Amino acid sequence: MVLIETERATQAAAGDKTALRDWTRALEATAPIAAHPQRLLSTIIAELARAQPDAPALVSAHESLTYAGLAARSNRYARWALDQGLGKGDVVGLMMPNRPEYMAIWLGLSRVGVVVALINTQLPGSSLAYCIDAVEPKHLIVAADFCGEFHAAAALLSRPKIWAHGAGAFDRIDRAVEPFSGEPLMQAERRAVTIADRALLIYTSGTTGLPKAANVSHRRLLQWSLWFAGLMNTGPADRLYDCLPMYHSVGGVVATGALLVRGGSVLIRDKFSLQHFWDDVAGGGCTLIQYIGELCRYLVNAPKHSRERAHRLRLCCGNGLKADIWEKFQERFAIPRILEFYAATEGNFSLYNVEGKIGAVGRVPFFLAHRFPLALVKFDAATALPARDAHGFCMRCATNETGEAIGRIRRDAAEPGGDFEGYTSAEDSERKILRDVFERGDAWYRTGDLMRMDANGFFYFVDRIGDTFRWKGENVSAAEVAATLAAFPGIKEASVYGVPLAGADGSAGMAAIVTDGQLDFDELREHLARSLPPYARPKFLRVAGRIATTTTFKHSKAELQREGFDPAATEDPIYFDDAAKRAFVPMDPALYARIRDGKVRL
Repeated sequence: MVLIETERATQAAAGDKTALRDWTRALEATAPIAAHPQRLLSTIIAELARAQPDAPALVSAHESLTYAGLAARSNRYARWALDQGLGKGDVVGLMMPNRPEYMAIWLGLSRVGVVVALINTQLPGSSLAYCIDAVEPKHLIVAADFCGEFHAAAALLSRPKIWAHGAGAFDRIDRAVEPFSGEPLMQAERRAVTIADRALLIYTSGTTGLPKAANVSHRRLLQWSLWFAGLMNTGPADRLYDCLPMYHSVGGVVATGALLVRGGSVLIRDKFSLQHFWDDVAGGGCTLIQYIGELCRYLVNAPKHSRERAHRLRLCCGNGLKADIWEKFQERFAIPRILEFYAATEGNFSLYNVEGKIGAVGRVPFFLAHRFPLALVKFDAATALPARDAHGFCMRCATNETGEAIGRIRRDAAEPGGDFEGYTSAEDSERKILRDVFERGDAWYRTGDLMRMDANGFFYFVDRIGDTFRWKGENVSAAEVAATLAAFPGIKEASVYGVPLAGADGSAGMAAIVTDGQLDFDELREHLARSLPPYARPKFLRVAGRIATTTTFKHSKAELQREGFDPAATEDPIYFDDAAKRAFVPMDPALYARIRDGKVRL
């Protein structure tokens, strides 16, 4: 199959040769997965541990593991699991900050069939307890750093045996594994684990409700790791900088796996630090960076750093790099190449922008269309569902028309499409499936993301369903308005959301903005008038010192929406777009009361 696809790719060589080369490498890298169903990610690392035992694999400021050390450490955890009587499919929760030991733990446990739930370390007590209980772990490993905060959740948990990694109030897992041998597992110790078996549980962000645990098989771990290794052409000389949370798929699997399957190394930092970023990258000799969300925006908005161009970077790979800062980021920091992509942990398709098309999340070349059957379908904002025609089928979007992105779910190996492994909850899984889409009996995965496709086949992210609100009978894209605001001089960051108003249908637009100093509100108002239709222009502006974000750098809007435009709810100045005065005017209690009571016509 790969030879056929490579031949098709060669026939398309009239296009970008660099893109063609990258697609071909990715296809060749992932080809062996299906042919060797018992060869897991841990198997590849064990092979490299024999071939290059002293080569650095995972490096941090506090600890480092060579390939031999990573393999040995994971073998100890595998034997500990067997000694505990853990069977294939049993769940162990892991709550630990970014560090080399983190990956050693889940590699070892999953090798003998244990499923490891990667717990979000930022969750508070009740939410943390919910996420843990939802997957019913038999054991839970908690880093000593989190034992204090964890006590609030521990009282709410129903079943797991809790272990501390480091000094804490529980039995110490780091000491419990030490007596076990780090030598390769004997035949009698191995379990019949294949790529079809579940390896990890990775939680969604919870932006549309409580987090859900997505099933991740060993096949997906290999697919992610080998595909990105091919796209980025990683090798033993490469070092990737990873400051993204390792409990998410990008920071914990893509960033690490893409290097480890090719003998490279990963420089791990516990979390993103604006102050230390370029010192880490330049001082660590990094050739690659994995980014996500607004990380690049933070760097662009930061003061000049003495080492921001004194690096060895050849490529930055990630998702969420907005068009308004793409060129600024690349030019200011002398980044030779950017590889933007679109994916979701539970999703059944991905998009890759190997051509470097500014603002695009990727495209599907014609010779791979059978591998990535996706579609954009017309969306009905009133029902929050794809629209149907008179025959009950979904309708494909025209060029440059916005619609929801969906991916065909494969029913068997002979049918084109992608696997949807779903969540631990069957109900949650079913809610993500769209049936009878273009024909009776077909099934498609709903991304919940609105996109558009241009005439050249490039896809552009428009908005997340739920981040779109209605005003004056029109749908407003929060992402589009935020991008328009961010393009105005002096605005470093913008978060847009809808706020309800008395006596009005829908929600009026409001934006929290971060500025670099004085802002010309008259010029800003003119800029918005030139760039947006009247219904999309924000009625309220909140000038904030900072905008809170999640650990993946997505704006946290819940608190902003709750506080709304009430000047008593925040010390941040709020401005109202007064149509009568044709100006943004400061919000005070009297004006707020008039708007709240419906006495101001909008």
